Amino acid sequence: MFRRAVTPEIEMRLLEPGDAEACYAVVERNRAYLREWLPWVDRTHSPEDIRSFIETIAIPQYEANNGPNCGIRIAGEFAGGIGCHVIDWANRNCSIGYWVDAARQGKGIVTECCASLLDYLFDELRLHRVTIDCGTENTRSCAIPERLGFAREGLKRESQWVGGRWLDLVTWSMLAREWRERPRVKR
Repeated sequence: MFRRAVTPEIEMRLLEPGDAEACYAVVERNRAYLREWLPWVDRTHSPEDIRSFIETIAIPQYEANNGPNCGIRIAGEFAGGIGCHVIDWANRNCSIGYWVDAARQGKGIVTECCASLLDYLFDELRLHRVTIDCGTENTRSCAIPERLGFAREGLKRESQWVGGRWLDLVTWSMLAREWRERPRVKR
């Protein structure tokens, strides 16, 4: 099973069916803000929807060596998610996504988790490139790749239907050599 200690208090762990209720509770508590940015929120109506994602997508994806989808836990409490979209092995790249409980935002948690996931993707899986797409108006989400030294590549106009509207997405990218050579900054 995939599990990474990010800090003494923060852990990323592959989603398991037993996480469905805790994950759903955080999604439900944050539904209003999450649905502004994440298309899957409006398709998530019960813990069973989360369990189905875990059993039919997250676990098989990881078992096929196509990247983990993890719960973020803080002091053992479920607080959000981070993971890979399916890895393109022919080109050794993938994109990642993340979300966290609004009460946990602004504390560097997602930045720390992204850095740990990037270490894994670049150092252990030997990927060449990782991207992050964020809604252009989602300043908190865009601050994460910027803080980690990603290059802003460009804009995908009206690229995603979310919360009843089209979102423009900005694409950020990091190459393996850039990740290894970047100046270490306090996250």
